[in-house]
Amino acid sequence: MSNSDSAAQVQSVDRAISVLELLAQGEAGITEIAGELGVHKSTVSRLVSVLEARGLVEQLGERGKYAIGFGVVRLAGAATGRMDLTKLGQPVCQTLADSFGETVNIAVHDAGVAINITQARGSAAVSAVNWIGQRTPLHATSSGKVLLAYLPLDERRRLASLPLDSYTENTVVEASRLLSELEEVAKQGFAACFEELELGLHAVAVPVRGHRGEVVAAMSASGPSYRLSRQRVEEIVPAMVSAAGDLSAQLGYFASD
Repeated sequence: MSNSDSAAQVQSVDRAISVLELLAQGEAGITEIAGELGVHKSTVSRLVSVLEARGLVEQLGERGKYAIGFGVVRLAGAATGRMDLTKLGQPVCQTLADSFGETVNIAVHDAGVAINITQARGSAAVSAVNWIGQRTPLHATSSGKVLLAYLPLDERRRLASLPLDSYTENTVVEASRLLSELEEVAKQGFAACFEELELGLHAVAVPVRGHRGEVVAAMSASGPSYRLSRQRVEEIVPAMVSAAGDLSAQLGYFASD
């Protein structure tokens, strides 16, 4: 591809975005759009035709004006959903953190890792580490195991078959063992990690669901092994499940009886 062809494509993309930005302010016809952008009407017609085919704009009646299409809403859904999750999840995490005295996080799956998007620290939390934005391994964290457990089987198997780093002697790095554990996580509805990422660190996580019922995030509580014992983990799971259910409901998901 020549430099001139490449430049023309970039210009077309820029103009298409300008069309969307213009229509975001209100309905407009081809002539009006062309005047605003300072280009020929035939250029606008081609751009609008492509955008309409993708559902990003729609014509209001035959030979009428154009408006933003529902395709834009679909594209924005992922970003707004994550922002809603962060905003809505913070008070839920803080309530749990205050109750448990430990650190509570919400993490999402992104390109093979778990990324923490919300964090709250309880009064007894001993670590001042800010996990927000941190990328953590799926196979060695409770949040990661929850996110893995609810992936489609093919994707779960693919990720489990990749080389898995060992962080402590307790880290599960064998694919068959990890897959077996993930099946159990899906059955019981929570995942626990005992010194798999760091020595002396225990954690437990539960799923958070979006409006279609899909698992969109994991909510975890973590703390030192001497305080967040295996017994303590079992004791706090019901409260975490309940809190995750409340957050899921705020995201539009309501579990059927």
